Amino acid sequence: MTIDHDEVLRARVLLLGSGRPSRAQLLGAYRVLAEVSPKAYLPRLVDALLAMRHESRDPQMEVALAAEASRAARRTEAGAPDRAERLCRALDAYQASLFALGRRAEGRAICAELAAAGRTEPLANILAEEGRFREAAQLDEAAARNGIPEHSFWNRVRWAVNLEGAGLHDAASTVFRELLEETRRKAAGQRTALAVLTWELVHFSRMRESAGDGAGAAAARREALGVLEELATTGEPKNWSCLLGWWRTLFVLSGRAAEPAASPKSPMPPFGAALGCSRDVRDGFLGMLPDLEAEATRLRAADRLPQLADVRRRIGIRVALREGDLPHLFEERFTPYFDEGVTLARRLPDDPARLARALTDRSMFLVAARSFEPAHADFAEAVALLDDR
Repeated sequence: MTIDHDEVLRARVLLLGSGRPSRAQLLGAYRVLAEVSPKAYLPRLVDALLAMRHESRDPQMEVALAAEASRAARRTEAGAPDRAERLCRALDAYQASLFALGRRAEGRAICAELAAAGRTEPLANILAEEGRFREAAQLDEAAARNGIPEHSFWNRVRWAVNLEGAGLHDAASTVFRELLEETRRKAAGQRTALAVLTWELVHFSRMRESAGDGAGAAAARREALGVLEELATTGEPKNWSCLLGWWRTLFVLSGRAAEPAASPKSPMPPFGAALGCSRDVRDGFLGMLPDLEAEATRLRAADRLPQLADVRRRIGIRVALREGDLPHLFEERFTPYFDEGVTLARRLPDDPARLARALTDRSMFLVAARSFEPAHADFAEAVALLDDR
């Protein structure tokens, strides 16, 4: 490559000058200087490109900037400080930009490169979106064996969900049971919220029910009811910051069985991954809302209450995915969905399972809203209905 020494001089003068160059001017200077002093300027070029991408509102430009950042990060010499971290940031931005445009094959290839660089979560999520749960679970297991302890709730939930998706119910329960044991210890030491323990126990009861283990499901429900009784009586021992992400993840996950099966041609969100959904899949999943609302209107007019209850729950799942971790007016925004679910289910006296589901949904929502006494009342009724079957 021919070096334009005048450009190099202008770039150095720009960086050494007393003025404040714009972000675009800095990027141009780093592009020039990265060719003559790659050791010093390739890392700065990566950072500048990713900063420009973050500010861009043009999806095509985002892809171009992330691709250039990835090329620059790959060129950074091995052993350079923070090389691995920069490469992962660049590749992560690149795959996200590709998926936003629906370029899944290219995005999957970048996720594979990212996994080879040490970050397996994006590839695991993409595989889960396409119904390749066993492969996703293998990546989750490898990450766990490599000792990735941070955010153990999210890692363990995703791993268990992928095992369950692969039909490995007992293995999934083993992974989730380990999370539960950790949460019990933390809750006893006031290092996590009793609300989190409640949500996990209720989810575990659903897992055991799906696996045909009625006794295990009932035991988990009884334990959850005991924790809820404590919450209703004394409240949380400590004041925790927003816990809505935990509730949203497990509530959205509870709706997976009602959705079409994921496949490479028809991907679905990676249920259980809080933030791992690629933008094209998320947009498609939320884009079903108008059709579901129209279907609910038809079912209501035909007085087909069981099907209406199911469709309204699918609508609520999507609203929770879209905005269930936003604390502003949380209770006011979501109360109508859960009240309607219980109201519809009470009109089905011969279907106690649907009423128990609706009561459980509302109870766990009320825990998220910190309304513990009505949450306990709802769940106690749900447990009684399920125990009487």
